[in-house]
Amino acid sequence: MNRVAKHNRRNNKPLGSVRMISGQWRGRRLPVLDAEGLRPSTDRTRETLFNWLMADTQGSNVLDVFAGSGVLGLEALSRYANSAVFIEMQSSTARQLQQNLVTLNTTADVHCGNALTILPTLGKQFDIVFIDPPFGQDLVNTTLSVLHTHGLLAAHAKIYIEQEANAPGLELPAGCNIIRQKQAGQFTYCLLEYAR
Repeated sequence: MNRVAKHNRRNNKPLGSVRMISGQWRGRRLPVLDAEGLRPSTDRTRETLFNWLMADTQGSNVLDVFAGSGVLGLEALSRYANSAVFIEMQSSTARQLQQNLVTLNTTADVHCGNALTILPTLGKQFDIVFIDPPFGQDLVNTTLSVLHTHGLLAAHAKIYIEQEANAPGLELPAGCNIIRQKQAGQFTYCLLEYAR
């Protein structure tokens, strides 16, 4: 999702689009609202991420925790993930995500609200989890803790984290290990594996 410094909302009108980079919807462009601080993950970052996840995506159950445009979860669905759950705080952004799912003629669960409140209610395990929270709010470690405490991680789940380069260090739950890591400008991203 990548929320950065605040911008004018401009009445939440479409600002641009995101492009699906591979899979069944390769090349499709989907509208993205001009919601406050919303900046979807770049094509280059997503390409690297899904190269890392190449052997894991098909048939997986996916959770996009701070969904924003939903481009990470949508990219997984494009690559034949079995299911996806999206959580997004802003109602207008969640509605746009739901509209994009209709455009793609696919279904997924979209929850609108506070991710840390919604996560404990999900009651299922996920093979791939995307954690790309608003910058500057120190949400990554709390999210990891909630995922672990409430048993939301399947055996050998992959967890993708994207955050600002100066964010607090990761506090990994028992069984989690960093298997990939990169820095791009002012943000870092990494992939964890849950080894239990």
